[in-house]
Amino acid sequence: MISAPRMVLIDLDGTLVDSVPDLAECIDAMLIQLGRPPQGEAQIRCWVGNGVERLVRRALVGQLEGEPDEAELQRALPIFLELYAAHTCKRSRLYPGVREGLDFLRSAGYPLGCVTNKAARFTEPLLNQLGIAEYFGIVISGDTLPRCKPDPLPLLHAAQHFGVAPQESLMIGDSISDVQAARAAGFAIICVSYGYNHGQDIRTAQPDAVIDSFTELPNLLATPRRNTP
Repeated sequence: MISAPRMVLIDLDGTLVDSVPDLAECIDAMLIQLGRPPQGEAQIRCWVGNGVERLVRRALVGQLEGEPDEAELQRALPIFLELYAAHTCKRSRLYPGVREGLDFLRSAGYPLGCVTNKAARFTEPLLNQLGIAEYFGIVISGDTLPRCKPDPLPLLHAAQHFGVAPQESLMIGDSISDVQAARAAGFAIICVSYGYNHGQDIRTAQPDAVIDSFTELPNLLATPRRNTP
């Protein structure tokens, strides 16, 4: 059991939402417009996880690491952004068990925040269209602050917002970026087994716990600690 936190922050892509179907469709459409062959959803799934610009860079070089020609990036990025703005939530879906897990967290009294590297222009429509925006007392997107995960700043900002100490806080995510941000911020960290971690088993990052579904949270978390008057 995880020590009872006073606040829970949750990642978006790969944790709450499977957004790859929309991201992959837009990446492949971008590549086709650039005269390149599409990469396919299975390959693109391994590249997701560090924001859309990094995803576009990976698509252009055809691998996880490496940098494309800057002129080509400047041509490709606006194409992708226009496509994704129109297809942010066409096929993206909540993972099974997510809504039940959010209901549990809210009913148990945990203040909740969503912390993602996705830009606000995509984050907010996605949360709203999937009907989960109301669960969160704060939403921190990739462009909300000067730095994003794996930097601890977004997590520390949320802790300050709720008036909670980092050591009394919990992050739920799916990737090494989430683990690194949580460790740097002094948070506990739970990871889901099904998310986007570039094809690597998230257990190798040594989070405090790994779950297969948000429905496991009631058995994993103690009653939240309350603020004292």
